[in-house]
Amino acid sequence: MGIVEEAELFENAKMSNMSNSDRVIASREAKRLVLELNKIYAETKDATIMDLMKRLTVKKKRIDIRLKGRPSS
Repeated sequence: MGIVEEAELFENAKMSNMSNSDRVIASREAKRLVLELNKIYAETKDATIMDLMKRLTVKKKRIDIRLKGRPSS
């Protein structure tokens, strides 16, 4: 399975009812996928890969907010 397929599967995975350890693992996986996609994007400059990276980054931010909590203002 290629990195793009892995990223799409991760993007479509349900993230509800996760424990903290599951969130940590998911956050690390998202980071790994974004970094791998970035290597491919650097060579090809494909806009679809950039869009996928952006969507994964948003998903990672949501996971991190759930881990760290929302900042108080």
